[in-house]
Amino acid sequence: MHEMSLAEGVLDVVQEAARAHLPCAVRMVRLEIGALAAVELEALRFAFEVVKRGSVADGAQLDIVQVPGAAWCMQCSDSVAIGERTDPCPQCGSWQLQVTGGDQMRVKELELA
Repeated sequence: MHEMSLAEGVLDVVQEAARAHLPCAVRMVRLEIGALAAVELEALRFAFEVVKRGSVADGAQLDIVQVPGAAWCMQCSDSVAIGERTDPCPQCGSWQLQVTGGDQMRVKELELA
């Protein structure tokens, strides 16, 4: 379950940002997670609940914004939306796609109190 290490990484980012604004507590953490990022959202929510205990993010709400997958088709030279890395091009059916978005995870916003 790599979501636990992802949650620990998110907490590290949150704690570093909170240190710059001491004294404070984190009220909300907003993550942007792409559809192609291979992250199980419910497992990440659970893992974040576990790792935030006793930290500056102890009472924080986790808000996840999902970003759709995007790719460029080498056959029809078009940018297309995809749900999974193994999807064919919805325009021409080609499998020659290069992922251009929706494969990242980042801390988008923090709300501090």
